[in-house]
Amino acid sequence: MFKIIAQYYVEQYSFLNLFNFITFRVGASILTALFFSLIFGQYLINKISKIQPIGQPIRNDGPETHIIQKAGTPTMGGLLIILSVVISLILWSDLQNTFVWIGFLALIFFGFIGFVDDYNKIKSNSSNGLKARTRIILQIFFALMISILVINNLDDHINTTISFPFFKNLIVNFGYFYLFISLFIIVGSANAVNLTDGLDGLAIVPVMIVAMTFAFIAYVSGNIVFSEYLLINYIPGTGELSVLCGALIGAALGFLWFNAPPAKVFMGDTGSLALGASIGSIAIMVKHEIVLAIAGGLFVLETLSVIIQVISYKLTGKRVFMMAPLHHHFEKKGWAESTIVIRFWIITIVLALLSLATLKIR
Repeated sequence: MFKIIAQYYVEQYSFLNLFNFITFRVGASILTALFFSLIFGQYLINKISKIQPIGQPIRNDGPETHIIQKAGTPTMGGLLIILSVVISLILWSDLQNTFVWIGFLALIFFGFIGFVDDYNKIKSNSSNGLKARTRIILQIFFALMISILVINNLDDHINTTISFPFFKNLIVNFGYFYLFISLFIIVGSANAVNLTDGLDGLAIVPVMIVAMTFAFIAYVSGNIVFSEYLLINYIPGTGELSVLCGALIGAALGFLWFNAPPAKVFMGDTGSLALGASIGSIAIMVKHEIVLAIAGGLFVLETLSVIIQVISYKLTGKRVFMMAPLHHHFEKKGWAESTIVIRFWIITIVLALLSLATLKIR
């Protein structure tokens, strides 16, 4: 909103030129989303608690400590994250930018799926929400819409290509098959964050770190000078996605205030699916799909642990891990929840730094 105002009145009021700087609006979007979360967070938690007096249903097959320690904690806290991001975007992003709208749609579409899933769990008082088939069909449908929008709004010479990190000229054009790759990235990212969200603060901080990483990548990708210097694709308009990343960072920080152990609220599928899909769509728009797998390596590891566990049990009848996803394995081994969470944060920081290094090491 302020960006549009600045375009019309900057000649009369020169100070409005400040709103034309992406860096300023990124900082403003972080603070806006953060303060909105902090100011309205407790109010929203109280409202959510009233419609789910017994809190989020806890899995019977999960760690025993969860049944005792986490019972009664309300879910759907992702609503706070989504609202904070939306308010921040309305105020600070360029609402004429198509890429911002695509990222916004990813947030809303997958947030809707998560909301319906969480609501069904509360209504049935069980850990079973939407049927798996219904859930995946909805995810594929919305991811397909987002993928088509991304491909149609990128230049033809890059819209179906993938650049490989650490290699200067290794760029592969996948043609029509890229649509399925894009769909896989969005759906995979959404579900990977969802699988990781099993301990207080475990998913939200890595999401914030990955958002920081892509805020930088989006900024340099949308800047012709920096993109040429780093030998990456220059994509006009994607710099504005750093404002979206800023909103995600601020909303994540604000949510962490209430999600820090012992959590007052869980983000639920409402938040995890929305955040994962947003990050996945951003990675596709800035053409750094493989970098997402590096920066979000923790989410990849959590997902792989589930896949390996399922395949191993079906083929051999034996489990590789004491419990999947991976964070539950370490819980079973006796690690304290805070130890697992902080060590997983450290892993994400290292992976984020490695992913940023790929921008220069070519």
